[in-house]
Amino acid sequence: MSSVGIVRAVRVVRIVTRLNVGGPSIQAIALTEQLTPRGFDTLLVHGQLGAGEGDMRYLAAERTPIRYLPALRRPVAPVHDAAALASLVGILRDVRPQIVHTHMAKAGSLGRTAAAIYNRTVPRAARARIVHTYHGHVLEGYFSARATRVFTGVERQLAKLSDAIVAISPAIRDELLHEHHIGHASQYRVIRLGFDLTALSAIDDDARRRARAALDLPAGAHVVSTVGRLTAIKQHDLFLQTAARVAAGDSAAVFVIAGDGERRGDLEEMARRLGIADRVRFLGWRRDLATIYGASDLFLLTSRNEGTPVALIESMAAAVPGVSTEVGGIRDVVDSAELGLLADPEPGGAADRLAGHVLGLLADPDRRRRMGARARASVVARYTRDRLVDDVERLYRELVN
Repeated sequence: MSSVGIVRAVRVVRIVTRLNVGGPSIQAIALTEQLTPRGFDTLLVHGQLGAGEGDMRYLAAERTPIRYLPALRRPVAPVHDAAALASLVGILRDVRPQIVHTHMAKAGSLGRTAAAIYNRTVPRAARARIVHTYHGHVLEGYFSARATRVFTGVERQLAKLSDAIVAISPAIRDELLHEHHIGHASQYRVIRLGFDLTALSAIDDDARRRARAALDLPAGAHVVSTVGRLTAIKQHDLFLQTAARVAAGDSAAVFVIAGDGERRGDLEEMARRLGIADRVRFLGWRRDLATIYGASDLFLLTSRNEGTPVALIESMAAAVPGVSTEVGGIRDVVDSAELGLLADPEPGGAADRLAGHVLGLLADPDRRRRMGARARASVVARYTRDRLVDDVERLYRELVN
């Protein structure tokens, strides 16, 4: 049989630390599935969820090629890390990929190391091209100064193994390249996140009424929501401090927190101490995010650090304007005061600044509606899934050719 005209699929191994609730999981699953009809055979490798983390494996279609590595875990754990590294090298030898693409810090360190080991065992023409995506980074706000210096040094060495480094926003690229001196400018590609925003962008007034009824919220309530892991970097304590100030100035304000994590008990106790326990709803993990956004008047994000804020993009697609701390890649999403309001995150006044923005918008429904409409149009134009897949396909073709 002649092989003339046969185009062989490009083999990709995509490695993500875990498929917990968040942007990296959504992107890893979407790219794995959406690139298949474009001539890419992808194996998605993921590790173990942390305690209390929501699971997003339900997003993957039944036939999506997935490999679970229980030894691949977020915390530093030498025994598990060594086992995960050995397993990853074995997977690469079995699949013989042309592309190894890693997402998140632990997968980025073990996956790129495994790819470098694999590349030393094959002819140069057969080596895998190594790509890592920074969906954010852990070099600000996560660890002590000493630990941060260690992790920065590790990331600089890993950059030397990488054929391409993807940053999901210009702000993340600039921080990594110019502040932390990771990699070279020629290695970087800025590829914004992309989502299927169809359902959220279709939310209308009827859907909002149904959403409020589903969550048993009063029709006249001013609903301020947030969505995300209840972990230190998200600063839900600042959310509650802001909520207390808003509650004092707006008797109709109600606060909805969708998500779960290790800080839930502490945050519930804090709400009681602040005297707002009856105004705050802790909903846990929810899959019906259209209901959460549909029931909301405002979205409040209080993170200490963000790559690209997925929940904020989702709220904007639902025409729910956001108020946020101005950190990380948030300014790339909310790039004007017509789309949302940002506040200086520095302590000693952040809660007052955020509360001022929230109270101002709650008191002005016409401005809120105009801002929501502009926010929806902005993110629907910039953060589509098709554009994401186009950008990644272009990068892969460039690397393998």
